[in-house]
Amino acid sequence: MDYVDEVQCRYMLETCPVSVRIVAYSNHRVLFANRRYVESINLARDKVIGMDSKQFYVNPQDYEDILLQLEQGLPVIDRLVELKIFRNRPVWVLASYFRLEYQNEPAILGWFYEVTDLKDAEDQIHQLTFYDALTQLPNRRLLTDRLSQVLVACSRTGSYGAVLFVDLDHFKIFNDTKGHVVGDLLLIEVARRLQLCVRKGDTVSRLGSDEFLIVLETLGADVEQAATIAEMVAEKIRFALGEPYVFDERSCYITSSIGIVLFLGQQDTSEDLLSYAHTAMYQAKTCGRNAIRFYDSAMQLAIEARAELVDELHLALEKQQFRLHYQIQVDNLRRPLGAEVLVRWDHPEHGLVSPAQFIPLAEETGLILPLGLWVLRTACVQLAVWQRGELARDLTLAVNVSAKQFREADFVAQVERVLQETGAQPSRLKLELTESAMLEQIEDTIIKMRQIEMLGVKFSMDDFGTGYSSLQYLKRLPLNQIKIDQSFVRDIVSDPNDASIVRTIIAMAKVLGLDVIAEGVENDAQCKFLELSGCYAFQGYLFSKPVPLDEFMLSLGN
Repeated sequence: MDYVDEVQCRYMLETCPVSVRIVAYSNHRVLFANRRYVESINLARDKVIGMDSKQFYVNPQDYEDILLQLEQGLPVIDRLVELKIFRNRPVWVLASYFRLEYQNEPAILGWFYEVTDLKDAEDQIHQLTFYDALTQLPNRRLLTDRLSQVLVACSRTGSYGAVLFVDLDHFKIFNDTKGHVVGDLLLIEVARRLQLCVRKGDTVSRLGSDEFLIVLETLGADVEQAATIAEMVAEKIRFALGEPYVFDERSCYITSSIGIVLFLGQQDTSEDLLSYAHTAMYQAKTCGRNAIRFYDSAMQLAIEARAELVDELHLALEKQQFRLHYQIQVDNLRRPLGAEVLVRWDHPEHGLVSPAQFIPLAEETGLILPLGLWVLRTACVQLAVWQRGELARDLTLAVNVSAKQFREADFVAQVERVLQETGAQPSRLKLELTESAMLEQIEDTIIKMRQIEMLGVKFSMDDFGTGYSSLQYLKRLPLNQIKIDQSFVRDIVSDPNDASIVRTIIAMAKVLGLDVIAEGVENDAQCKFLELSGCYAFQGYLFSKPVPLDEFMLSLGN
């Protein structure tokens, strides 16, 4: 531990622009607190000195974890902790801790940077992003994430699970005749009853309008037993929702149609299961409503078609069937800023195959690695061509990088090699990674991003707001840009929740010093809203759909 002269230390720390505190290592009593610290916790300095520092932590375990790390000889850097503020609400801070000697005894130096406003914004984004505003149930985004986790768990335990798709019968007529206020009250009560029908560990979510989805876990290893339990729960739900609803002392009635699909392991994706459950629910509707139906064997046809597509995908790279399309990105004056490159599969028989079909398959089979490298190299070749001309020399190209590709041990070397071999200017290349890709193995992510940043390449966080990005990580990631996901932009003018999310994202990006671009902009109203909210870069069909290179260059010329 280093010895620090007390007078010199006091002057340096007293004038520090952040909150600073020194506590004794032996008994954790406060030895020193600078003016910024005592003001921030709303206590006089003479009261702070001598206090047990554990008293300041909302969660005492935070302090125990900090001490454990310090005992291992490691400093604590930018840990997000909640501190008590006397006579006021607690505050969130990014805290760093180091061991040193103070007044000839072992001590702990801590400094604190308040981020309460940013943490509140983060929490607001999380609530609006993952929960339905009316019923407070998980929404589709959170449901999909939880279902993915259940699929993994079922694969590990060998136990069946089930997805139940619940749709209210004739809800539109009910809403139109009773009014939207009563309709909303009905939906809230439906949500309450659904939660009473399932176990604590099961998930009840609202997909939208009058559609609810339930995930049942651990139904046993026997398929018949699992089907019986799922059907019993569905019957319980059907009966509960059929009971009268009383509003303004008047009784109302509504029935439900329920579709069920069983699953075991990870043979199907979350989206597949939602689709199958929806199909079963539709079958219940066609059978007269107020009914329950299981998904039938038509699933096998989809599995066979999927297997055939995987075989053809293996040949596509070898036969050079992939193409790059370019979607322009513009500023608020509609001047070109650059483009995002999007890969397309030009199938010899089926024409252009949707990326939604082949990208997940490429991820599963590992073909995303050679495909991703091909996309990166082809984009850099095009950048080098543009550099030698006048029309597009100032444009940037955004290239999507999958999590699996980014996790490759030699990914940094791949990027450096491609830049050297193509002669592309690194500052014109922007790599787009999703929130989930960045936050997986965060320390490795930061190291790789910084190494690539040193090459001159920029980074954009794609689909921002749809994941679980944490404020403390956002501050550490060497990001240049945040891309607002199109799922928020789509209804930005009509949906107050999406509008609030977007405004909060833009404000947070501004505080963090990051650029913002919105994708999926399709009309002038969306564009105007974004501009008034402080977003000045756009991408979407309002300006151009993704087009082949020759069409893109022609549009630039025009």
